Formats: sequence, C-alpha cells, structure tokens
Amino acid sequence: MMRLRREDPRVVGSFRLHRRLGAGGMGVVYLGSDRRGQRVALKVIRPDLAEDQEFRSRFAREVSAARRIRGGCTARLVAADLEAERPWFATQYVPGPSLHDKVAEEGPLTAAAIAAIGAALSEGLVAVHEAGVVHRDLKPSNILLSPKGPRIIDFGIAWATGASTLTHVGTAVGSPGFLAPEQVRGAAVTPATDVFSLGATLAYAATADSPFGHGSSEVMLYRVVHEEPHLQGVPDALAPLVRACLAKDPEERPSTLQLSMRLKEIAAREAHGMGDSRPPAQRARTERPTGRLPEGYVEDIDGYAEQRTERRSAGTPVPGRPGTGTGAGQGKTPAKGQGPRGGPDSRPSSTRSTGSRGTGSTAGRTGGRPAPRTTGTGRRPSRPDPKLMRQRLIVFVVVTLLVALGIALAQKL
Repeated sequence: MMRLRREDPRVVGSFRLHRRLGAGGMGVVYLGSDRRGQRVALKVIRPDLAEDQEFRSRFAREVSAARRIRGGCTARLVAADLEAERPWFATQYVPGPSLHDKVAEEGPLTAAAIAAIGAALSEGLVAVHEAGVVHRDLKPSNILLSPKGPRIIDFGIAWATGASTLTHVGTAVGSPGFLAPEQVRGAAVTPATDVFSLGATLAYAATADSPFGHGSSEVMLYRVVHEEPHLQGVPDALAPLVRACLAKDPEERPSTLQLSMRLKEIAAREAHGMGDSRPPAQRARTERPTGRLPEGYVEDIDGYAEQRTERRSAGTPVPGRPGTGTGAGQGKTPAKGQGPRGGPDSRPSSTRSTGSRGTGSTAGRTGGRPAPRTTGTGRRPSRPDPKLMRQRLIVFVVVTLLVALGIALAQKL
C-alpha cells in the first residue's frame, strides 16, 4: 500500500479513502471504508476515459453484469456510481497477496497448491460465465490469495459473452502473455478465452514465468498466436491439463467444469503423495491439446473399480501384485492362460502377475502406480487402511459420475 498523493481524492461517494492499492490502465484503486468500517477496494476511472461516452456506456453494462455474479471466488461488488464526473466502483476488500507477488517473493508453488488454487478458480469462473460475463484479463496479479481461498478481482474490462475484444481497431484489451489468441485477432470472446488465461496463470505459478516468455507487446502477442507454450518446469501431474488449456483453438480447450473436477483430483493425489507416476510414453499421449480429459484418467478409474469389485466378490488380493496369489487365502498362482478364477484369462497381458517386482504389471490398468512392498514370504507387511480405501473409492466413483454427466450434457448441447 502507498500513501495518498496530493492529487488523490479523500472521499468518493460514501467512502473515505485511506491508501493507494495500485494503479492500472483504467484508473487508480484505493483502500476505503464506509461509516460502518467496512473496507472496500475502490477504483476511480481515469479522467480521459471518463470523457469517452462509448467507454461510459460499456462500463455501465459491465457493472450491471458484475452485479449478477454470485460466487465465493470473486470480490463482491459493493457500490458504484456510473454518472459521476469520474465513474467509480467499489468491491469487497480482499486481504492477502496477489498470486503474482506470492510467486515473485517465494518462488514457484507446489503441484498440490497449484491444483488447489486452480480448482477454486475454475469454480469461480463457472459462476462468472453463468452470469454471461467473460473476465478477459485473468492473470496472476488479478488473483488474490486470501485466508478463505483465492479470489478473482478486477472485472474492469470484463465483457459479455460473444463481444469483440477490441476497444479500438487493432488494439487488444488485456495483458500480453495471458491473452488468448482470439483476443489478439479481435475475434469474439467466450468462456474458453478465460480458460486459456487460467492455463497461462497456472503455468506461471509453477515456473514463475509466462509460458510465452518475455519481450515487447508485439513479440508476446505473436508468440501467443503462432508459437507453442514453454511448459518446462510444470509438474508432470499438471502439464497435460495446462497444455490443453493453452490450445490455440478455443473448441479444443476443456470447460471450466472439467478443469475443476480434474484439478480437485490432482490436488487430492498430490496432497497424499500419490502424484502421477506413469511412464513418460503414457504421459506423452495425454499432452495433446484436445480439450478432453487425459486418456489415462478414465482408465485409471475403471481399473481401480474393477479391482475393488474382484477383491470384494472373491475375497482375494488384487491380481498382478508381486508375491500374492489369486486363490481365496490359498496363496496359489493360476496356471498360464487361466484367469484369477480358473477361467480363460481375457484381461490384457500387462495386468497379469509375473511374481517379480519392477515389471510394472499393473501400470496398464492403474496408471502406473507402483506395487506395494512385500516381505520375503510374499505377504504384505501390513493391511491397508479400510477407511482410506473407502474414501479413495468414493472419490473415484463420484468423479466418474460427474464426468459421465458432463459428457452427456455436452452431447445434448
């Protein structure tokens, strides 16, 4: 925060101003408070923009749209005066550093932290887009890390879905390096525009740098449209999803709902030390920017559910684990060509037990998760926690149902 300057107002509307929070292309943001002591972030528009009637009309529509946004991941609009000599609006004050300052001071965030922040921001964007608004300038400095979670701020250049991104001919609105290609071209903005910016923001959180490097505005805009992003340093668990967000074609980017679900799962895995351990060859297949959930994701869920079903029905350990049999407590290994119940083995060869550690026999079914350690007698040293297994199963089943619902809704649309 900075002290008020001599030219700064001391009172705007019913709010008394105390400090400068910052300044941008549209105006100056102040810390203010009302008579009850409620603190707000109040933005006063620049004098030259205030004289532009076209800008005033657009600004009025944007404030009207911002009033419709409902969601805990945005700073709530408190008051606004569109007819003042210099229009202004006030939003709820959010204590905490911006994502940009956090990374600049402390370095890149962990995969778990990035996934958790991304999941919350995706949910916030769902509410924003449902109100018919596209932020258009989502970037690290417009995300505040409050004690209650991340908050999206600065809807100053937000626009209704489908509107053009040009204020004047040839002038793109937004921040180079975080703009979507359609914004640079002056095409219509859609919710996918914010998905691109969110992908660039997550890449910044992981690497402390823009995925399109540095340079003049012209150079940065050219790279956004014509060059692939640099994602070196982005954790393997996040890289395929971030790459999908940064697809040049808006139609190939995932939806905010898909992002939210996938990022929640990644956050849970990373928090429990269960990061994606699939081989590079398998991960490479998911790095194509198709806009769909990575290929191994659904297979992971199906394989896990199938193994759980077999274990419950037969009362046996999961096939393919080293040193374990498939008979009910007999410790026997099925004959070659026979399944775990004595019938023909119709499962892929990659899931059959080889009795050897390091063969990755379960990788084809469970996304490459390493098999548990065993003792010299072939038995596991300890029994897995039933409560933890139930929690994991519930998470996978819920995510599977949500994915199926999302696909069904997408097909109807």
